[in-house]
Amino acid sequence: MDDAFTARLDLASRALGGGVVHANDEFFAAADHLVLPEPPTFSPRTFDHKGQVYDGWETRRRRTPGSDVAIVRLGAPGVIHGVDVDTSFFVGNFPPFASLDGLAVDGHQVPPDAAWTALVPKSPLNGDSRNLFAVSDRRRFTHVRLTIFPDGGVARLRVHGEAIPDPALLPAEFDVAAVTAGATVTGCSNMFFGRPHQMLMPGLARHMGDGWETARRREDGNEWAEIELAAPTEVTFVDLDTSHFKGNAPGAAALRGTDGSGDWFDILPRVPLSPDTPHRFPVRPESPASRVRLDIYPDGGMARLRIIGRPDRAFLTEKFRRHTEESRRP
Repeated sequence: MDDAFTARLDLASRALGGGVVHANDEFFAAADHLVLPEPPTFSPRTFDHKGQVYDGWETRRRRTPGSDVAIVRLGAPGVIHGVDVDTSFFVGNFPPFASLDGLAVDGHQVPPDAAWTALVPKSPLNGDSRNLFAVSDRRRFTHVRLTIFPDGGVARLRVHGEAIPDPALLPAEFDVAAVTAGATVTGCSNMFFGRPHQMLMPGLARHMGDGWETARRREDGNEWAEIELAAPTEVTFVDLDTSHFKGNAPGAAALRGTDGSGDWFDILPRVPLSPDTPHRFPVRPESPASRVRLDIYPDGGMARLRIIGRPDRAFLTEKFRRHTEESRRP
């Protein structure tokens, strides 16, 4: 099946603020493991007072009819393109079937009588595998419900899609290059050591592997990444953060923008960069930008890219309305 959706953002990730808000059973292993950003691990013959330790969610053996359930609050509400029910290292104890439902609510609470929408019907799972399921519903969701039949263990739940924030919860100026705001990487020259979407993640980079890093360039030219911003924006501030990149920081960088007409203009002309340093620049480009291109010279790593500005509120509102209107109909 088509697994292209796995390149998209994991909306459920703890790195974005996702969390498990309910699990009916987590006797052997806590459901919180489902949303950890790190790949699952396994240490054989590692036992605690309940048995072999698993890096995942594992319920007890069910002796009555039924199923087990975990509800996840998405760290970035949005449109879901596909899910990965990862049963890595669960061999004799994985669930034979699973389903996934979605929910869109205002606020933070899941009402007891919530009307869930089926996204993935009850489907067979393989053990010690990534089980991929495409999702065709293009409405915006805030929560998902994973049901396993009848019981067992799941290492990770990845909910891949595009973030669509509620404009009412956004300030007048914010980071329009943030993945949580709906920004996406649309092109990149090289991502040998680190994918460019990592420099758009929330918070400070934890280490050198938590950013965009290219291979060593051996020919003329330079590396680049292009980003579609959350909305057309009057950019006022740029942050180029090379934290943790010491012997491999770019020597210089430049940022250009386009309003979609095909013409590019300078947002930040080429500037020298220092290793392991946040570089902050007030800017006044000639027009709003809907897409930007970051050029680094000649290669290297960037921990974070922040682009602060005043976005087109009408654009944000229309995008939100388009993906929520249907889901709010009775």
